[in-house]
Parts: sequence; C-alpha cells; structure tokens
Amino acid sequence: MSEDNPGLPNVEALQKLANELFLAKPGNFPPGGISYDLAKNQVPGDFNVQDPQTSLQDPHFADNVKIPSSVAGSGISPSAAQHGSIFNLNDPQTSLPDPHFADDGKIPSSVAGSGISPSLKKEIAEKDSLDIQYVSDSSFESGLADALKTLTSFVPVSQFPGGGMPNYNFTGGGSDASYYFLSGKNGLPGNMAGSTFDVNRYKSDFPILKEQVNGRPLIWLDNAATTQKPKQVIDRISYFYEHENSNIHRAAHDLAARATDAYEAARQKVQLFLNAASINEIVFVRGSTEAINLVAKSWGEENLKAGDEVIVSHLEHHANIVPWQQLIEKKGIVLRVIPVDEDGQIMLEEYAKLLGPKTKLVSFTQVSNALGTITPAKVMVEMAHQAGAKVLVDGAQAVSHMRADVRLLNCDWYVFSGHKVFGPTGIGVLYGKEALLNEMQPWQGGGNMIADVTFEHTRYQAAPARFEAGTGNIADAVGLGAAIDYVNKIGIDLIQQYEHYLLAYATRLLKGVPGLRLIGTAADKAGVLSFVLEGFRTEQVGSALNKDGIAVRSGHHCAQPILRRFGLESTVRPSLAFYNTCSDIDMLVSALYRLNK
Repeated sequence: MSEDNPGLPNVEALQKLANELFLAKPGNFPPGGISYDLAKNQVPGDFNVQDPQTSLQDPHFADNVKIPSSVAGSGISPSAAQHGSIFNLNDPQTSLPDPHFADDGKIPSSVAGSGISPSLKKEIAEKDSLDIQYVSDSSFESGLADALKTLTSFVPVSQFPGGGMPNYNFTGGGSDASYYFLSGKNGLPGNMAGSTFDVNRYKSDFPILKEQVNGRPLIWLDNAATTQKPKQVIDRISYFYEHENSNIHRAAHDLAARATDAYEAARQKVQLFLNAASINEIVFVRGSTEAINLVAKSWGEENLKAGDEVIVSHLEHHANIVPWQQLIEKKGIVLRVIPVDEDGQIMLEEYAKLLGPKTKLVSFTQVSNALGTITPAKVMVEMAHQAGAKVLVDGAQAVSHMRADVRLLNCDWYVFSGHKVFGPTGIGVLYGKEALLNEMQPWQGGGNMIADVTFEHTRYQAAPARFEAGTGNIADAVGLGAAIDYVNKIGIDLIQQYEHYLLAYATRLLKGVPGLRLIGTAADKAGVLSFVLEGFRTEQVGSALNKDGIAVRSGHHCAQPILRRFGLESTVRPSLAFYNTCSDIDMLVSALYRLNK
C-alpha cells in the first residue's frame, strides 16, 4: 500500500511488477516500464455494470477504492475486469459469462467491427480466431499483470512508455491473434512489426482536446461530422498568412512564388496520399459535396441522356443523392438503388442485377457516414466497369480511417473533404483520371482556368486548372497538405489497426447498455457506432452526454434513406478517431448507464 495515499496501490511496487513483466518479453518493451499514478489519473464516472450507482468492491483494488474508468493503459474497462470470459470468433456458441452479452450467455447476432454478422455465418469458418481474455485474479498486482497480458493478446504486442498517463501503445504483428484487416485483405500489410502507436502523445497534438465543456474535459466523439486539427496544421496555416500570403501563379514577386510553391506542394501531397498517377489528376474544391456536384454538372450534363441509369447505394449521404436527382428532373435519367441487408452491408447479388447496358454511372460511398459500413469498393468498381459504366467513389468517411489507393480501386473519380482528415474546413479534393478530366467541360468560368480569352471564344486550360476558376482556398489547401503530412507520419495502416481495436472495445461495452440498439452491424466497418436508446429521443441522449462534456451527433446525419431502411428518423452517433481512447468509451458508457438508471 502507498504510505502517502492510504488505500491506494503502491506505485513503486506496480512499477517493479511491470518491469518484471517487461523483462519477460525482451525486445518488446522499452526499459523503465510504466508509471501509473492511480490517484492522479483516475477518471470520474466509475460505474458498476449491474448498478451504476453502486461502488464496485473489487479484489483488484485494496480497501474501498473504486475501480477506475479504465485500467492498465486505457485498455481494460472495469466491467470487463470483473469477469473472466473468452470471445472466440470461430465459435458463435461459446459460452460467455459476461453481462455485456445476452442472458443466454451466447455471442449476440452481431458484434460490429469485430464479430459475427448473421449474413456472414457461412464465411465465419474462414476467419481466424480472436480470443479476448479478461482478468480475474485475487490481487490488484496480479490483476495488473494479467491486464497487461490481456493487452498483448487483444492488441498484437503491447508497449508502454515510462512515465505519464497510461497509453495505448502497441506494435503490430507478433501475436497469435489474427484480424481480417491484417490478412492482406483490403490491401493492408499483414505484418507491421516495429510500428508503435502512442495515443496520448498524438492526443496532446490537438489543442482543442484540452477544452472543458460544462466543467468536464472535452471528449470528442463527433469525428464523422468533422475531425479536430493538430497544432501542426494550425501552425502551418498561421505560417502561411504570416510569411507566404499572396495570390498564386503569374506574379513576379517572392510572396507569389512562395504561395504558389506551397499550394502546388499540397497538390503533390494529395497525389501521393491517394496514389494518383499525376498531380494533374488532383483538383482542389471546397469538399466532397462540391466535388460530386462538379462531376454531375460537368460530366453528367454532357454525357447522360433520357433513359440512362445512374446507380447509387442505400448507404449514401445526401450529397451523393441530390445531384443525381437534379439530373432526373433536368435530363430524364433513371436513378437505381443498391439495397443493403439487415447488417447494413451491400447486397452484391442485387447490385449485379441492377447493372446493364443502360448503366452509365455508379456512384457510391466507401464508408457509410451513418452506419460505418465499409463497402467492397474494388469489387463494385470492377463490376461497374464490366458493364461499361463510369464509377465515382465517395471517400469522405474513408480517408481518415483507411488507406485510399485510387489506382488499386481503379475508380474514375474519387472525392474527399479536408476537414474529415484532420485538415481545415472549406477545402477538399476531386480525383479524376487525367484523360477523363480533360474531356469534361468546366462547370465554372473565370480567371486561372483559361488559356486564352477573346470576346468571340475562350480556350480552357487542361486539368486541373480548368476546374479551379478564380482565387481558390490557398491557405487551407496548404493546411490540408500539412494534415496529410501528419497522418503519414503516424501511418494510416497503424491508425486503422488501432481504431479497429477501439471499435471492438466500444461495441462490446455499448451492447451491454440496457435498451441500447446498435444500428449498422456489418462485419467490415469503420469507427461509427450509431444507436438508439429505448425510452429516449436521440436529441435527449445527445444533450445528456453533452452535460458530461461528451460530444456526439444526434439526428439523421444527412443520410435519411439509410436510417429509414431501419425504420428510424435519427440515431445517436458516436464516431471514432485515432486520438480517442478506451477512457473516452468508458465515460460514454458510464453516462449512458446513469441516463438509463
């Protein structure tokens, strides 16, 4: 016991214990182990899964100390720490003595992002097993050791730095656990050994995450609406205005040269980020919405005629529905919709039936903003091309969670927004194959997009300039380049891996909240956790969470058709980014238990 803090664990003893554990895993942990100041770092809002108002008397803690909201590197929830249980992906009938699962102790019909989807039961035997073991020991010291071991199975190889708040630090590879996204599927590497993720280090880069809301630390779980900006991006935009601000191109002075270089350097960063073949394939726009409208107004009005068919999916954001509906009224085209199953997954067999000689365009999202479903984009692109159709992929919700490779996808257009990938608002990207862009007519006229103008005739520049009329959002394009630099420095594959663990963790806890129904339970999904809570309107839930400093989105998410597919008009939507932690999830779940008492 600690002499300075009676009733609390002895930090030095824990340090020694942790060091002994680290020495047992040579090469995996830095010397010095962890330093966990429980009294300093305990997060308010401790809860008992059975009774949120009851103090948890747990053998892992001495005397009357409550279980903190997270244990051992933000990796173990108190509710999970109470119960020994195993989750085996290959055996949906494995008994699970855990209150987060159904009364019969079986794996529920869907464990979003990590488990079993009813529509994929036949495929489950082909997946590798994922065993998550939780601590159940008679002392806090042993419990901590087991918790650390748990993290080395739940996360391939755990790694904790010496000192400071517990971290989600891990290296890829080196575990018996195997995940669908590490098997080579989706183009991701199967082994990322040596890569390290330090969530608290990255979280400290985001100044706004130090804000207080209603007297509580801000917990930002509204990332699908917009991501926060690291100091590196904020500083880069500030530097531009302090040292480089000028209009670009054509001027003979130094500031114009600096601004032009910074702007075009950002274009090259986007090119590499998307793996585009040329910088000429990258058009700066205001965001995904403007990019889709550009294609509809330019290519669509020029190439579509009455009776031609455009296919979208049931998952689409309004931005990928309305522009095509406008062409129905203007050109007489036909809009067809790919259905989804009860898990929110694209029904490929039904999609195949929609494709035909009249199909001219397929436009679909790579990741659903309302459900988090990851669509089989590469397969869908190939199927559309076999039917002779062009393909637009909406990557707005994908680029911050997974690698975007337009050449691998072989799509004709790809769009995303800067503010969804830790960059500024008001800047986005339209990727298009260069030859195709040069066949398209400009949709706006003005300066910069022309090669020559007379009163009788105008000759346009080649792409991308022909689509960038007037003075663009120069500073924020530079800021987007800085955001891409930031993501690249961390590693998008490592971000995806970390967020997958966080999604699995959050799903497990949310499914234990009485009356909570998750909406969107696809086996392949990114960090979106839409839900409804029995007895509460979604705006009531959002408002209650806000009182605890927890920011989520409540509403229809500009995706009314997919919510109505599930008989709803709105959901509560926590959504994840790499700066979120299990502590954030614990606080969310704790607040929901208190609301639902």
